[in-house]
Amino acid sequence: MNRDLAANLKEVRESIAASCEKCGRDPGEVCLLAVSKTKPEEDILELYKAGQRDFGENYVQELMRKQQALPSDIRWHMIGHLQRNKVKYIAGFVSMIHSVDSLALARKIESEAAKHDRVIPILIEVNVADEESKFGIPPEDVPLFAKAVRELPHVRLAGLMTSAPLTEDPEEVRFVFRKMRQLSVDINLENDNNGEVNVLSMGMSNDFRVAIEEGSTCVRIGTSLFGARNYS
Repeated sequence: MNRDLAANLKEVRESIAASCEKCGRDPGEVCLLAVSKTKPEEDILELYKAGQRDFGENYVQELMRKQQALPSDIRWHMIGHLQRNKVKYIAGFVSMIHSVDSLALARKIESEAAKHDRVIPILIEVNVADEESKFGIPPEDVPLFAKAVRELPHVRLAGLMTSAPLTEDPEEVRFVFRKMRQLSVDINLENDNNGEVNVLSMGMSNDFRVAIEEGSTCVRIGTSLFGARNYS
């Protein structure tokens, strides 16, 4: 099937702008993260040529391969569940890790980042809807977790990340995004001026418009850009 990926990108950007206009936000506040897992390098390159620079991958091996093969100014985000023993493979180049769900993982990122003399921005993954199938920590544990992460010199707590339950009606998961926004506000109030938590990575192809209305600053879009994934 021949897809015009540049046209898809234009359409998604226009949808982001329209959602921002609806709630009185600047579209520049929202990062479009193209979720390129399982997608071939030529598709990524097509979006790159159309101006896209932020790409998200779920698997370390795939992320490494694509990072080595594609332009060096791409900003690679790790958005999938990350095992501690694989942090060393991406610590030298990853732009942000969205899926930090344990203090042990945060400490491993700290030690590997120190080896590269860099500070890695991370997001705490929060399981707002308490789904058994999802990774992430409970919302009530986030403040203490955030406090511990802030003590790591080579890790910068940039914000929070969540995935809402899959539903045909995005209005049904508005509460998830609203709770995340309030959680970030609460953490900043407790922060003692130690770096603002200002990234909210939430919203995907089916619900990103609602997520933007509730304060998302990073939407992770795969299907609307690349089409359905091929897992074969």
